[in-house]
Amino acid sequence: MPRSRRVATPRSPRRLARDRHGRGMRSAVTGPHLEPLRTRLDDFDFTIATTAAYLRGLWPELEGVVFEVAQGPAEAIHGDHVDRWKVWHDERRITFYRLPIVRFLRLQEGEERDEKLLIESCVFRAIAELLDKDPWELAPGRYRHL
Repeated sequence: MPRSRRVATPRSPRRLARDRHGRGMRSAVTGPHLEPLRTRLDDFDFTIATTAAYLRGLWPELEGVVFEVAQGPAEAIHGDHVDRWKVWHDERRITFYRLPIVRFLRLQEGEERDEKLLIESCVFRAIAELLDKDPWELAPGRYRHL
């Protein structure tokens, strides 16, 4: 006896717009009344950018310097240390390695201020290396309140 074959029926557009349990499509996580979520990557990039912009306002020598953020290449790992940034003097470019900076923080939950201060200190030290100055000379009085 031959088996009966099911004929594929075309699905309606309404059916395609629902999940398989019939509850409808998922809405955005934040909803229309909340601002979009910021990730830790966004916060890291924002801290680098704002600190670099602050120092550009103080030091005209930083005009044209390119600031980049990378994950952390293999050539940044040495036997006794891990590079957190790389400065190219001839190209006027600084690359910050996010993973070495963030992974060595050893912060507890809720210490975002300390994380921001460490990222800012890395930016200060990298720019001081580019300008051949001491990091404390870049913005005297910036951290006097701490």
